[in-house]
Amino acid sequence: MAKLSLFDRRRRRVRTALKARSGSRPRLSVHRSGRHIYAQIIDDTAGRTIVAASSLVKGSKDIGATVDSAAQVGKQIAEKAKAAGVTAVVFDRGGFLFHGRVKALADAAREGGLEF
Repeated sequence: MAKLSLFDRRRRRVRTALKARSGSRPRLSVHRSGRHIYAQIIDDTAGRTIVAASSLVKGSKDIGATVDSAAQVGKQIAEKAKAAGVTAVVFDRGGFLFHGRVKALADAAREGGLEF
């Protein structure tokens, strides 16, 4: 078996901790690429995505890989979650460190009304 990268180790550690305390809450999953940031609220019991948002939206002021665009995505995901009836989630940062764009997205989602 090949050694896992540090990113994969962090992702597994985070996912294991989430499964232990998630209960029936959906998961707010974040993916950060070099150019954009993506967020999804996923119902793991049904295996489907409830809502999604990303910095790919045309017409947005803050497009791309900035802290401001991540905050916009956080606000969008919170608004869409409220419309779908989701108020409480568990935050899945994947293997990404809780810093910079990931933290900005989480803070904006909390300000938008999501609890985690």
